[in-house]
Amino acid sequence: MLIARAEIEGRGPLDVRVAAGRIAAGRIAEVGRDLPRRAGEPVLDAAGGALLPGLHDHHLHLLALAAAGSSVRCGPPEVRTREELARALRGATPPIQQRANEGSPDWIRGVGYHESVAGHLDRSALDALVGNAPARIQHRSGVLWILGSAALARLGLDTGVDHPGVERDARGRATGRVFRADAWLRERIGGRDVPSLAFVGRRLARCGVTSATDATPGNGPAELRILCAAAAAGELPQRLVVMGSEELAQPEHPRVTRGALKVHLDDSALPGFDELRERIAGAHAGGRPVAIHCVTRAELVLAASALAAAGGRPGDRIEHASVAPPDLVKLLADLPVAVVTQPGFVRERGDEYRAEVDAEDLPWLYRCRGFAEARVPLGGGTDAPFGDPDPWLAIRAAVERRTGSGASLGADEALSPEEALALFTSPAEAPGGPPRRVTPGAPADLCLLDRPWQAARRDLSSGMVRASVCAGAVVWRAD
Repeated sequence: MLIARAEIEGRGPLDVRVAAGRIAAGRIAEVGRDLPRRAGEPVLDAAGGALLPGLHDHHLHLLALAAAGSSVRCGPPEVRTREELARALRGATPPIQQRANEGSPDWIRGVGYHESVAGHLDRSALDALVGNAPARIQHRSGVLWILGSAALARLGLDTGVDHPGVERDARGRATGRVFRADAWLRERIGGRDVPSLAFVGRRLARCGVTSATDATPGNGPAELRILCAAAAAGELPQRLVVMGSEELAQPEHPRVTRGALKVHLDDSALPGFDELRERIAGAHAGGRPVAIHCVTRAELVLAASALAAAGGRPGDRIEHASVAPPDLVKLLADLPVAVVTQPGFVRERGDEYRAEVDAEDLPWLYRCRGFAEARVPLGGGTDAPFGDPDPWLAIRAAVERRTGSGASLGADEALSPEEALALFTSPAEAPGGPPRRVTPGAPADLCLLDRPWQAARRDLSSGMVRASVCAGAVVWRAD
């Protein structure tokens, strides 16, 4: 394929030839002016638009994103009050439920709930909203499901069935709150729980995402099989890095690679220091880096201390680093570790943060400039579906640092448009490393905009993505 009349790094018009043949297929063969078209060679006219390396989302959850696409939205910005939540749940239609739960068509599945809508939900509060319908709603943190009485009855949780993570009251009765039990719920409900991943592949391609890292801690052999099958079927044209548990094997599909051991820290049940250090050392001994989920100060202190004691290795990561005051940034700067942040949460959740987070922590939320100045490698992720999967919204938030209502949050952490774009163009295996470039020999994973970069940097919207090229094939184009 020949991509004609593109702007590359501010220069143009330039042409880019993507190689054919078995050895170099899917890589950039030539970049130059007025490259002659070869017989039968397809041409994509860039018409002066900026040609960028395809975006890499360094932190999302593909199976959850697929399921969320066919679920009821139960939190901000779509739903903000109890009345709006009740209407959303009452409006759940069988087609939505059937797509989300094949074999269990009458279940209501909601996602994105936050306490600002209707307080802390339990079975009784959910029953008041949905009546006798079997319903489960996921908290936007992703760690909690709230189930109504009809759903609990179907699962047998009131009649002898139990599972770690099922919360019970003093009498032993299930409260309806179930923590970190996604795989068990999928198996117990009996439905597929996710629609086709083709929807996810198309949605990411429309935003210029040509590769992604799935950061789900529970990924094991079953989840890997699903993702590899979706890649083989063309449902997910992106290159994938899959994090997960110790049981995660080497993938068999050439566009899927095994990533770090994902360690999910939780303030309510933190592991001992020696336990975490040994788990990190075990992963390193097996040739895998670690990626440690940290959203509080305590989690970040424990993770950084354990990494220092175990000895870091290239590829180690801190996911989120949601609250990172200067002393903890300095601690991370002394380690061979990258941070993957979610600046999109400034826009999506910033107003709730301003109301709920301690004032002393507000300046240190989802930092960007502070990490960059401390020379901590910094990559960007959307955390989809717990954040919007559009990286351009996260890029804009990193530049503007404004909440949904327009309030400023952490203005000193703002990046330039070029620095914000680099959060999503660093290599998959090295978040925060040197941004990938459109050069001969590089993989032909490309994002074509509909305008030159100097015009695009003033807009930073997904609507300006005109075409996405994954592994040398055009998988989405606006026209």
